[in-house]
Amino acid sequence: MTQNLAPTTQKIIYFLHWAVFAITAGTFALASATRGTPPDAFKTYLASTLFIIFASKLVVVLFLFVDDTVRMGKIALNNANGTTEFDPSRSKFLNQMGLLVAAVPFSAFIYGMVKGAYDYQVKRVTLRLPNLPQAFDGYIMLQISDLHTGSFNSTEPLKEAVKLINQQEADLVFFTGDLVNNMAVEVQQHIDTLKEIKAKTGVFSVLGNHDYGDYVAWPSAEAKRENLQNLIDSHGKMGWQILMNENRIIEKDGEKIAVLGVENWGNRAGFPKYGRLEQAYKGTEDSPFKVLLSHDPSHWDGEINKKYDDIDLTLAGHTHGMQFGVNIPGWKWSPVQYVYEQWSGLYKKGRQHLYVNTGLGFLGYPGRVGFLPEITVFELKKA
Repeated sequence: MTQNLAPTTQKIIYFLHWAVFAITAGTFALASATRGTPPDAFKTYLASTLFIIFASKLVVVLFLFVDDTVRMGKIALNNANGTTEFDPSRSKFLNQMGLLVAAVPFSAFIYGMVKGAYDYQVKRVTLRLPNLPQAFDGYIMLQISDLHTGSFNSTEPLKEAVKLINQQEADLVFFTGDLVNNMAVEVQQHIDTLKEIKAKTGVFSVLGNHDYGDYVAWPSAEAKRENLQNLIDSHGKMGWQILMNENRIIEKDGEKIAVLGVENWGNRAGFPKYGRLEQAYKGTEDSPFKVLLSHDPSHWDGEINKKYDDIDLTLAGHTHGMQFGVNIPGWKWSPVQYVYEQWSGLYKKGRQHLYVNTGLGFLGYPGRVGFLPEITVFELKKA
Protein backbone atom coordinates (compact mmCIF):
# COMPACT_ATOMS: atom_id res chain seq x y z
CA MET A 1 0.00 0.00 0.00
CA THR A 2 3.00 2.29 0.42
CA GLN A 3 5.09 1.34 -2.63
CA ASN A 4 4.06 4.37 -4.67
CA LEU A 5 4.69 6.88 -1.88
CA ALA A 6 7.75 9.07 -1.48
CA PRO A 7 10.74 7.37 0.23
CA THR A 8 10.56 9.73 3.22
CA THR A 9 6.86 9.01 3.71
CA GLN A 10 7.55 5.30 3.48
CA LYS A 11 10.21 5.57 6.18
CA ILE A 12 7.81 7.42 8.50
CA ILE A 13 5.13 4.79 7.98
CA TYR A 14 7.60 1.96 8.57
CA PHE A 15 8.82 3.66 11.75
CA LEU A 16 5.27 4.04 13.06
CA HIS A 17 4.44 0.46 12.12
CA TRP A 18 7.33 -0.99 14.11
CA ALA A 19 6.84 1.54 16.93
CA VAL A 20 3.37 0.09 17.50
CA PHE A 21 4.93 -3.35 17.79
CA ALA A 22 7.62 -2.08 20.19
CA ILE A 23 5.03 -0.36 22.39
CA THR A 24 2.91 -3.51 22.35
CA ALA A 25 5.83 -5.71 23.39
CA GLY A 26 6.71 -3.31 26.20
CA THR A 27 3.09 -3.12 27.34
CA PHE A 28 2.78 -6.90 27.35
CA ALA A 29 5.93 -7.21 29.46
CA LEU A 30 4.71 -4.54 31.90
CA ALA A 31 1.28 -6.16 32.19
CA SER A 32 2.84 -9.55 32.88
CA ALA A 33 5.14 -8.11 35.54
CA THR A 34 2.32 -6.23 37.32
CA ARG A 35 -0.43 -8.82 36.98
CA GLY A 36 -2.73 -8.82 39.97
CA THR A 37 -2.48 -5.09 40.67
CA PRO A 38 -5.59 -2.96 40.15
CA PRO A 39 -5.53 -1.50 36.63
CA ASP A 40 -5.52 2.24 36.05
CA ALA A 41 -7.23 4.03 33.19
CA PHE A 42 -4.03 4.69 31.21
CA LYS A 43 -2.84 1.07 31.20
CA THR A 44 -6.32 -0.26 30.44
CA TYR A 45 -6.95 1.98 27.45
CA LEU A 46 -3.39 1.63 26.14
CA ALA A 47 -3.60 -2.15 26.17
CA SER A 48 -7.08 -2.09 24.64
CA THR A 49 -6.06 0.27 21.84
CA LEU A 50 -3.15 -1.99 20.94
CA PHE A 51 -5.44 -5.03 21.06
CA ILE A 52 -7.89 -3.32 18.70
CA ILE A 53 -5.10 -2.53 16.22
CA PHE A 54 -3.83 -6.11 16.16
CA ALA A 55 -7.28 -7.68 16.08
CA SER A 56 -8.16 -5.52 13.09
CA LYS A 57 -4.87 -6.40 11.38
CA LEU A 58 -5.79 -10.07 11.63
CA VAL A 59 -8.71 -9.35 9.31
CA VAL A 60 -6.30 -7.89 6.75
CA VAL A 61 -4.11 -10.99 7.10
CA LEU A 62 -7.00 -13.15 5.88
CA PHE A 63 -7.11 -11.20 2.63
CA LEU A 64 -3.33 -11.34 2.27
CA PHE A 65 -3.50 -15.09 2.77
CA VAL A 66 -5.93 -15.37 -0.13
CA ASP A 67 -3.64 -13.19 -2.24
CA ASP A 68 -0.58 -15.29 -1.33
CA THR A 69 -2.45 -18.50 -2.14
CA VAL A 70 -3.29 -17.16 -5.59
CA ARG A 71 0.32 -16.05 -6.16
CA MET A 72 1.68 -19.44 -5.06
CA GLY A 73 -0.74 -21.06 -7.49
CA LYS A 74 0.59 -18.85 -10.28
CA ILE A 75 4.16 -19.85 -9.42
CA ALA A 76 3.26 -23.54 -9.54
CA LEU A 77 1.40 -23.08 -12.84
CA ASN A 78 4.30 -21.13 -14.37
CA ASN A 79 6.79 -23.80 -13.29
CA ALA A 80 4.58 -26.53 -14.71
CA ASN A 81 4.38 -24.70 -18.04
CA GLY A 82 8.05 -23.81 -18.04
CA THR A 83 7.26 -20.10 -17.88
CA THR A 84 9.67 -17.89 -15.95
CA GLU A 85 7.70 -14.66 -15.96
CA PHE A 86 5.96 -13.86 -12.68
CA ASP A 87 4.56 -10.63 -11.21
CA PRO A 88 5.40 -10.71 -7.47
CA SER A 89 3.28 -7.68 -6.50
CA ARG A 90 0.21 -8.11 -4.35
CA SER A 91 -3.31 -7.52 -5.60
CA LYS A 92 -4.19 -3.88 -5.01
CA PHE A 93 -7.88 -4.82 -4.91
CA LEU A 94 -7.41 -7.41 -2.15
CA ASN A 95 -5.19 -5.02 -0.16
CA GLN A 96 -7.78 -2.28 -0.26
CA MET A 97 -10.65 -4.70 0.39
CA GLY A 98 -8.81 -6.04 3.43
CA LEU A 99 -8.38 -2.56 4.88
CA LEU A 100 -12.00 -1.72 4.18
CA VAL A 101 -13.33 -4.87 5.89
CA ALA A 102 -10.91 -4.43 8.83
CA ALA A 103 -12.39 -0.99 9.42
CA VAL A 104 -15.63 -2.67 10.55
CA PRO A 105 -14.28 -4.44 13.68
CA PHE A 106 -11.93 -1.51 14.31
CA SER A 107 -14.88 0.90 14.41
CA ALA A 108 -16.99 -1.55 16.42
CA PHE A 109 -14.30 -1.97 19.09
CA ILE A 110 -13.86 1.79 19.41
CA TYR A 111 -17.63 2.26 19.68
CA GLY A 112 -17.74 -0.53 22.29
CA MET A 113 -15.34 1.42 24.50
CA VAL A 114 -17.04 4.79 24.05
CA LYS A 115 -20.65 3.61 24.32
CA GLY A 116 -21.06 -0.13 24.84
CA ALA A 117 -19.31 -0.51 28.21
CA TYR A 118 -22.05 1.36 30.07
CA ASP A 119 -25.04 0.79 27.80
CA TYR A 120 -26.97 -1.17 30.43
CA GLN A 121 -29.70 -3.45 29.10
CA VAL A 122 -32.65 -4.86 31.04
CA LYS A 123 -33.60 -8.29 29.70
CA ARG A 124 -36.95 -9.76 30.74
CA VAL A 125 -37.49 -13.50 30.92
CA THR A 126 -40.76 -15.23 31.81
CA LEU A 127 -40.38 -18.74 33.23
CA ARG A 128 -43.45 -20.99 33.29
CA LEU A 129 -42.92 -23.66 35.92
CA PRO A 130 -45.37 -26.45 36.77
CA ASN A 131 -43.95 -27.08 40.24
CA LEU A 132 -43.85 -23.42 41.33
CA PRO A 133 -45.87 -22.85 44.51
CA GLN A 134 -48.96 -20.77 43.80
CA ALA A 135 -47.92 -18.06 46.24
CA PHE A 136 -44.88 -17.32 44.04
CA ASP A 137 -46.87 -16.87 40.82
CA GLY A 138 -45.74 -13.48 39.46
CA TYR A 139 -42.66 -13.41 41.69
CA ILE A 140 -39.83 -11.22 40.37
CA MET A 141 -36.18 -12.25 40.62
CA LEU A 142 -33.32 -10.12 39.25
CA GLN A 143 -29.82 -11.27 38.36
CA ILE A 144 -26.59 -9.36 37.88
CA SER A 145 -23.16 -10.89 37.44
CA ASP A 146 -19.46 -10.20 36.82
CA LEU A 147 -19.21 -6.66 38.11
CA HIS A 148 -15.39 -6.67 38.03
CA THR A 149 -15.36 -3.45 40.04
CA GLY A 150 -11.60 -3.05 39.61
CA SER A 151 -12.21 -2.15 35.96
CA PHE A 152 -14.30 0.92 36.78
CA ASN A 153 -12.39 4.20 36.88
CA SER A 154 -15.19 6.08 38.66
CA THR A 155 -18.30 5.35 40.72
CA GLU A 156 -20.79 7.03 38.37
CA PRO A 157 -21.45 4.13 35.96
CA LEU A 158 -22.37 1.74 38.76
CA LYS A 159 -24.63 4.37 40.31
CA GLU A 160 -26.59 4.42 37.06
CA ALA A 161 -26.75 0.63 37.05
CA VAL A 162 -28.01 0.53 40.65
CA LYS A 163 -30.71 3.05 39.83
CA LEU A 164 -31.87 0.87 36.95
CA ILE A 165 -31.80 -2.24 39.14
CA ASN A 166 -33.95 -0.63 41.82
CA GLN A 167 -36.48 0.54 39.25
CA GLN A 168 -37.36 -3.13 38.64
CA GLU A 169 -38.69 -3.53 42.21
CA ALA A 170 -37.56 -7.15 42.42
CA ASP A 171 -38.55 -9.53 45.19
CA LEU A 172 -35.11 -11.13 45.14
CA VAL A 173 -31.80 -9.89 43.69
CA PHE A 174 -29.00 -12.33 42.89
CA PHE A 175 -25.33 -11.65 42.17
CA THR A 176 -23.54 -14.59 40.55
CA GLY A 177 -19.86 -13.88 41.14
CA ASP A 178 -16.72 -11.97 40.11
CA LEU A 179 -17.13 -8.90 42.26
CA VAL A 180 -13.49 -7.94 41.59
CA ASN A 181 -10.76 -8.64 39.07
CA ASN A 182 -8.23 -9.94 41.57
CA MET A 183 -8.11 -8.11 44.92
CA ALA A 184 -10.67 -7.22 47.56
CA VAL A 185 -9.48 -3.61 47.70
CA GLU A 186 -10.97 -3.00 44.25
CA VAL A 187 -14.55 -2.96 45.56
CA GLN A 188 -13.97 -0.59 48.46
CA GLN A 189 -14.84 2.62 46.61
CA HIS A 190 -18.05 1.03 45.31
CA ILE A 191 -19.44 -0.38 48.58
CA ASP A 192 -21.59 2.69 49.30
CA THR A 193 -23.03 2.48 45.79
CA LEU A 194 -23.72 -1.26 45.73
CA LYS A 195 -25.30 -1.35 49.18
CA GLU A 196 -28.08 0.79 47.72
CA ILE A 197 -29.36 -2.21 45.73
CA LYS A 198 -32.77 -3.04 47.17
CA ALA A 199 -34.99 -6.12 47.04
CA LYS A 200 -38.25 -6.83 48.84
CA THR A 201 -36.96 -10.13 50.28
CA GLY A 202 -33.17 -9.89 50.05
CA VAL A 203 -29.98 -9.81 48.01
CA PHE A 204 -28.02 -13.07 47.70
CA SER A 205 -24.57 -13.57 46.21
CA VAL A 206 -21.85 -16.12 45.47
CA LEU A 207 -18.16 -16.00 44.56
CA GLY A 208 -16.66 -16.22 41.07
CA ASN A 209 -13.26 -17.46 39.96
CA HIS A 210 -11.71 -13.98 40.09
CA ASP A 211 -12.80 -13.41 43.68
CA TYR A 212 -10.35 -15.88 45.21
CA GLY A 213 -7.17 -14.02 44.25
CA ASP A 214 -5.90 -17.08 42.39
CA TYR A 215 -4.33 -14.92 39.66
CA VAL A 216 -2.10 -12.93 42.06
CA ALA A 217 1.37 -13.84 43.32
CA TRP A 218 0.68 -13.31 47.03
CA PRO A 219 3.61 -12.95 49.45
CA SER A 220 2.10 -15.68 51.64
CA ALA A 221 -0.86 -18.02 51.93
CA GLU A 222 -2.07 -15.94 54.87
CA ALA A 223 -2.18 -12.80 52.69
CA LYS A 224 -4.33 -14.63 50.17
CA ARG A 225 -6.71 -15.90 52.89
CA GLU A 226 -6.95 -12.39 54.34
CA ASN A 227 -7.83 -10.98 50.91
CA LEU A 228 -10.63 -13.52 50.48
CA GLN A 229 -12.01 -12.80 53.94
CA ASN A 230 -11.99 -9.07 53.21
CA LEU A 231 -13.94 -9.75 50.02
CA ILE A 232 -16.49 -11.88 51.86
CA ASP A 233 -16.82 -9.13 54.48
CA SER A 234 -17.50 -6.63 51.69
CA HIS A 235 -20.59 -8.61 50.68
CA GLY A 236 -21.87 -8.21 54.23
CA LYS A 237 -21.13 -4.47 54.28
CA MET A 238 -23.30 -4.13 51.18
CA GLY A 239 -26.14 -6.04 52.82
CA TRP A 240 -25.68 -9.02 50.50
CA GLN A 241 -26.12 -12.50 51.97
CA ILE A 242 -23.24 -14.48 50.52
CA LEU A 243 -23.94 -18.19 50.14
CA MET A 244 -20.85 -20.32 50.66
CA ASN A 245 -22.14 -23.78 49.76
CA GLU A 246 -25.35 -23.17 51.68
CA ASN A 247 -29.01 -22.33 51.18
CA ARG A 248 -31.85 -20.13 52.35
CA ILE A 249 -35.55 -20.95 52.45
CA ILE A 250 -37.82 -18.19 51.16
CA GLU A 251 -41.38 -18.24 52.49
CA LYS A 252 -44.46 -16.45 51.17
CA ASP A 253 -48.07 -16.99 52.27
CA GLY A 254 -47.14 -20.25 53.93
CA GLU A 255 -45.37 -21.70 50.86
CA LYS A 256 -41.64 -22.05 50.34
CA ILE A 257 -38.91 -22.09 47.71
CA ALA A 258 -35.17 -22.67 48.20
CA VAL A 259 -32.22 -20.50 47.14
CA LEU A 260 -28.93 -22.40 46.96
CA GLY A 261 -25.50 -20.91 46.41
CA VAL A 262 -22.15 -22.59 45.77
CA GLU A 263 -18.60 -21.41 45.52
CA ASN A 264 -16.99 -21.41 42.08
CA TRP A 265 -17.05 -24.80 40.33
CA GLY A 266 -15.56 -25.02 36.84
CA ASN A 267 -15.70 -28.07 34.60
CA ARG A 268 -12.76 -26.98 32.47
CA ALA A 269 -9.04 -27.46 33.03
CA GLY A 270 -7.49 -24.70 35.09
CA PHE A 271 -10.65 -23.82 37.01
CA PRO A 272 -10.80 -25.19 40.57
CA LYS A 273 -13.86 -26.91 42.02
CA TYR A 274 -14.40 -25.00 45.25
CA GLY A 275 -18.16 -25.56 45.16
CA ARG A 276 -19.80 -28.20 47.32
CA LEU A 277 -23.27 -28.62 45.91
CA GLU A 278 -24.03 -31.53 48.24
CA GLN A 279 -23.65 -29.13 51.18
CA ALA A 280 -25.78 -26.42 49.59
CA TYR A 281 -28.46 -28.95 48.66
CA LYS A 282 -28.78 -30.44 52.14
CA GLY A 283 -32.03 -29.36 53.76
CA THR A 284 -33.78 -28.41 50.51
CA GLU A 285 -34.84 -31.92 49.49
CA ASP A 286 -38.52 -31.24 50.17
CA SER A 287 -38.60 -27.80 48.58
CA PRO A 288 -40.87 -27.87 45.49
CA PHE A 289 -38.82 -25.23 43.66
CA LYS A 290 -35.08 -24.65 43.85
CA VAL A 291 -32.92 -21.93 42.30
CA LEU A 292 -29.14 -22.34 42.36
CA LEU A 293 -26.52 -19.60 42.07
CA SER A 294 -23.33 -20.97 40.48
CA HIS A 295 -20.88 -18.67 38.73
CA ASP A 296 -19.56 -20.97 35.99
CA PRO A 297 -22.15 -22.34 33.51
CA SER A 298 -20.04 -25.45 32.86
CA HIS A 299 -21.18 -26.59 36.31
CA TRP A 300 -24.60 -27.32 34.79
CA ASP A 301 -23.45 -30.17 32.55
CA GLY A 302 -20.55 -31.05 34.82
CA GLU A 303 -22.61 -31.90 37.89
CA ILE A 304 -25.98 -30.21 38.32
CA ASN A 305 -28.16 -31.92 35.73
CA LYS A 306 -26.37 -35.23 36.25
CA LYS A 307 -26.89 -35.53 40.00
CA TYR A 308 -29.57 -33.01 40.96
CA ASP A 309 -32.45 -33.18 38.53
CA ASP A 310 -34.80 -31.32 40.89
CA ILE A 311 -32.84 -28.04 40.74
CA ASP A 312 -35.27 -26.11 38.58
CA LEU A 313 -33.24 -23.01 37.74
CA THR A 314 -29.50 -22.39 37.73
CA LEU A 315 -28.22 -18.84 37.35
CA ALA A 316 -24.65 -18.35 36.10
CA GLY A 317 -22.36 -15.75 34.53
CA HIS A 318 -18.62 -15.98 33.86
CA THR A 319 -18.53 -15.88 30.04
CA HIS A 320 -19.27 -12.15 29.49
CA GLY A 321 -20.41 -13.21 26.00
CA MET A 322 -16.68 -12.53 25.51
CA GLN A 323 -17.79 -8.84 25.41
CA PHE A 324 -17.83 -9.18 21.64
CA GLY A 325 -20.06 -10.76 19.07
CA VAL A 326 -23.26 -10.54 17.07
CA ASN A 327 -26.45 -10.44 19.11
CA ILE A 328 -29.56 -9.83 17.05
CA PRO A 329 -33.04 -11.35 17.24
CA GLY A 330 -32.86 -14.91 15.97
CA TRP A 331 -29.08 -15.15 15.90
CA LYS A 332 -26.24 -14.74 18.34
CA TRP A 333 -22.57 -15.50 17.85
CA SER A 334 -19.42 -14.98 19.87
CA PRO A 335 -16.02 -16.68 19.89
CA VAL A 336 -16.75 -17.82 23.45
CA GLN A 337 -19.28 -20.35 22.12
CA TYR A 338 -16.36 -22.50 20.96
CA VAL A 339 -15.26 -22.77 24.60
CA TYR A 340 -18.57 -22.98 26.50
CA GLU A 341 -21.62 -24.87 25.29
CA GLN A 342 -23.91 -22.65 27.38
CA TRP A 343 -22.64 -19.09 27.24
CA SER A 344 -25.51 -16.56 26.92
CA GLY A 345 -29.22 -16.59 27.62
CA LEU A 346 -31.67 -19.34 28.54
CA TYR A 347 -31.10 -23.09 28.14
CA LYS A 348 -33.42 -25.96 29.02
CA LYS A 349 -33.09 -29.71 29.53
CA GLY A 350 -36.22 -31.49 30.70
CA ARG A 351 -37.65 -29.54 33.60
CA GLN A 352 -34.34 -27.84 34.35
CA HIS A 353 -33.39 -24.34 33.22
CA LEU A 354 -30.04 -22.55 33.04
CA TYR A 355 -29.64 -18.84 32.44
CA VAL A 356 -26.22 -17.37 31.63
CA ASN A 357 -26.01 -13.65 32.30
CA THR A 358 -23.33 -11.94 30.17
CA GLY A 359 -22.29 -9.63 32.98
CA LEU A 360 -22.65 -6.04 34.09
CA GLY A 361 -18.98 -5.08 34.11
CA PHE A 362 -16.02 -5.85 31.89
CA LEU A 363 -12.52 -7.28 32.14
CA GLY A 364 -9.47 -6.46 30.03
CA TYR A 365 -11.05 -4.75 27.04
CA PRO A 366 -12.99 -1.80 28.58
CA GLY A 367 -15.96 -2.09 26.28
CA ARG A 368 -18.68 -4.29 24.86
CA VAL A 369 -19.76 -5.01 21.30
CA GLY A 370 -22.98 -6.94 20.71
CA PHE A 371 -23.21 -8.36 24.21
CA LEU A 372 -23.97 -5.29 26.26
CA PRO A 373 -23.95 -5.09 30.08
CA GLU A 374 -26.96 -7.03 31.32
CA ILE A 375 -29.55 -6.83 34.08
CA THR A 376 -31.86 -9.85 33.88
CA VAL A 377 -35.39 -9.74 35.29
CA PHE A 378 -37.21 -13.08 35.72
CA GLU A 379 -40.93 -13.34 36.24
CA LEU A 380 -41.98 -16.70 37.65
CA LYS A 381 -45.34 -18.02 36.48
CA LYS A 382 -47.24 -21.07 37.61
CA ALA A 383 -47.59 -23.19 34.45
